[in-house]
Amino acid sequence: MPQSESEGRLTGGDYIAVKALENGVTVIGVTRGAENRFLHTEKLDEGEVWIAQFTEHISAMKIRGSATILTKHGEIKSGK
Repeated sequence: MPQSESEGRLTGGDYIAVKALENGVTVIGVTRGAENRFLHTEKLDEGEVWIAQFTEHISAMKIRGSATILTKHGEIKSGK
């Protein structure tokens, strides 16, 4: 595989932006593979924004709490 392709796989994943609408919103990165595991957890307070990228290691994200999530597919509201 040419170097530019392998670099693209590592850095070319989709991004999401999560804006917390309340204190204590949790963003959890989940690994890919035979066993899904939590790789990273971040807690956000109201008004904070977290920009995250899907990578070779992160295949899913779980958002717990009231937040606005922006993706290339549109805007999603989580929480109550």
